[in-house]
Amino acid sequence: MMHHRHYSVEEANRRLELVGAIVHRIREARVQLAGEGFDQAFCTLAELTGGAWPGREHASASLEITLGFERLEELDVVVRDLERGIIDFPSLLGGEEVYLCWLVGERSVGHWHAVESGFGGRRPIA
Repeated sequence: MMHHRHYSVEEANRRLELVGAIVHRIREARVQLAGEGFDQAFCTLAELTGGAWPGREHASASLEITLGFERLEELDVVVRDLERGIIDFPSLLGGEEVYLCWLVGERSVGHWHAVESGFGGRRPIA
């Protein structure tokens, strides 16, 4: 098994609002940094710099990205495509590990795919 946590469809659906909000904040922060350039080294030091150069906005956006991805990792969800909003929730189907596949903006988790097939292998949940 690749994941420690496995979601039921109901559990995944209860997390959609939280996960969607985190993805939205990460996207907004990336847009903010796009003009300035994303600096991974600054990201790791942002807490220590307290908003020093290159500025509070840069530090805030960098932290938002870092902490957002950390929170998604804590939830044990997989971000497949941040821009398209493709999120996978590890699950079990017939004893096999699969992913419940959700697109940000969908009302609920309605598809799954095998670990090796990816988004192209999405199938409706029966």
